[in-house]
Amino acid sequence: MLGIGYYWAIKRSYDLTYLVQDYTGRGFAHHVDFRGKPREGTDFDAILYGVQDRGAPNSGNPPQKYSGASLYVTGKSDLGDGWTARGTINYITSFRFRQEWTQSYNEAVGSEIHSVGFLNKNWSTYTFNAIFARLENFQSIEVPIVNPATGSSHYVANAVTIRKLPELELGSRDHLIWKNIPLWFSFQSAAGFLYRSEPVFNSTTNPTALIDTYRTGQFMNRLNLAPHVTTAFHWGDFHLVPSIGVRETYYGEAQSPYQGRFQVIGTNIVRSAREFSADLMFPSLARIYNKKTVFGDKLKHVIEPRATYRYVNGIGDDFNRFIRFDETDLLSNTNELELSLTNRIYAKRGDSVQEIFTWELLQKRYFDPTFGGALAAGERNVFESTADLTGYAFLVGPRSTSPVVSLLRMSPINGLGIQWQADYDPRQRAIVDSTLSVDYRWQKYFISAGNNEVHNDPVLAPAANQFLLRAGFGDPNHRGWNAAVTGVYDYRKAVILYSTTQVTYNTDCCGLSVEYHRYNVGVLNLSEWRMAFSVANLGSFGTLRKQDRVF
Repeated sequence: MLGIGYYWAIKRSYDLTYLVQDYTGRGFAHHVDFRGKPREGTDFDAILYGVQDRGAPNSGNPPQKYSGASLYVTGKSDLGDGWTARGTINYITSFRFRQEWTQSYNEAVGSEIHSVGFLNKNWSTYTFNAIFARLENFQSIEVPIVNPATGSSHYVANAVTIRKLPELELGSRDHLIWKNIPLWFSFQSAAGFLYRSEPVFNSTTNPTALIDTYRTGQFMNRLNLAPHVTTAFHWGDFHLVPSIGVRETYYGEAQSPYQGRFQVIGTNIVRSAREFSADLMFPSLARIYNKKTVFGDKLKHVIEPRATYRYVNGIGDDFNRFIRFDETDLLSNTNELELSLTNRIYAKRGDSVQEIFTWELLQKRYFDPTFGGALAAGERNVFESTADLTGYAFLVGPRSTSPVVSLLRMSPINGLGIQWQADYDPRQRAIVDSTLSVDYRWQKYFISAGNNEVHNDPVLAPAANQFLLRAGFGDPNHRGWNAAVTGVYDYRKAVILYSTTQVTYNTDCCGLSVEYHRYNVGVLNLSEWRMAFSVANLGSFGTLRKQDRVF
């Protein structure tokens, strides 16, 4: 690869950088970065990357070409009088282009592309947002569709696309209705134009055969209103917080079953739900240990039991008639009780007090195992009452209890942090989902390790077991030698998905960095050497970009 770049200081408020790279075996890559600060409180950064691909080696005759472009724009502005505007545009022409040409591990494994912009104002207890958003979730790389008559083929993006153009939100947090009366009112409301589309493939005989496209109207309207009234009662150290509310949602379109799948029908539909909740907080149990330990001068152990009952009615088996755009559409009938137990340990170190240990256990009891008939047996089901408990799906059929969710956070000594989230399923008598991370830093040394494991029902998610390790010495401003290594290992596939090693030597004015990358993710299978020479207060020269550096 040969490259050359040009930096243009257009004026004090704008600059532009252009870099062209010649991959001698493939084609030209172009990178344009345009930044600006038009006025105080306003700035933006736009990055355009594109490739003119001449064809992948050994990919046939003619060779397969993966030309494309990506656009990333971020900006913010303070409009005055409490109004702010922020936005991010993230767009790629194809997922295969991204996997073929990306130089980032996160981009190689990330299958969601988010673009969002919003206008916001907060005052008193109220919040207003005007949201423009586009979400593209790629299920796989582009699928080739062959025309039987001509033999020609074209590629179809196997992705779910959801848009909001725009959606207006107005809400208020709890505020007193009458002075000196413990009665609070809150509400959430939204109105907007939404769109959803996704290709429908033959899932039995030919998975690449395009049957149809699931698509709503370009500007399907949805209105949502959810007011709530809350009060509170206290008996000694017992606290009860009941709340009642309604959720009225209007959809301009609905969906209905059709030949084993769903199709959109232009029928107006209203979802009317009534909900009640009661949050009971029991007295906390506490004990103080005055003995000095390695953790601090004093320790305090606190146990916090809690129970929350929730009842939602009015939706029934109409759940599958509502088109899914976001979490608003996951509401279903439920009759449930959530029990939680939280252990906390506080350490007093000198004049400061820190929470060094937190362990929270949660489980839900479902008195309506079918969620009003919304549950589809043998399929992956996600409802609001399951998604707010854990990020892992667990419903493939009726069940009266959820897995036990464990959330553990520890920082027993300075520099050490441990987080572990796990779901224990009593039905399988095993931990079915687990995410663990350990970080430790001492002076200039640091090490991080992690593990992500999923071995639940294959209908819910494919099994996975991956390890992450990162270790090194130094920092960007440390004189002398600095070194670090990072690796991601897939235990089930016995493959190192990603590894990088960087060695840097810094003097008072300059620094020389060498970095080695190895990718083995999807279609991306390559090794790279990069290097950069940096001069203080001036910049760096070479192929190692700032966003790819460890230091």
